[in-house]
Amino acid sequence: MQAPYDLAAPSAPSLQFDVTQEIFRLLAPYQVGGKGITPQTVISTGTTVDSLTIMDVIMELEDRFDVSIPLSVSAGIDTIDQLAETVVRIAIRR
Repeated sequence: MQAPYDLAAPSAPSLQFDVTQEIFRLLAPYQVGGKGITPQTVISTGTTVDSLTIMDVIMELEDRFDVSIPLSVSAGIDTIDQLAETVVRIAIRR
């Protein structure tokens, strides 16, 4: 009997977790002092990244999750959670 869904396809919550963990990994070197990074961390003020590094992080996420985030969309992303949600939303639409 065949399952009504593809067991190999990641679920949105699973993908959200994977994307968030990848963002944490990429931004770990840019933590401010001993302050941890959370999904609510504002990337531009809660880390020591500059705009070039943010673009590098976005490009790494695009490669890793096979998505393309338009510049107009990335300009509106403030928090780690918003970035993860954007990657997931785009990945699920493809």
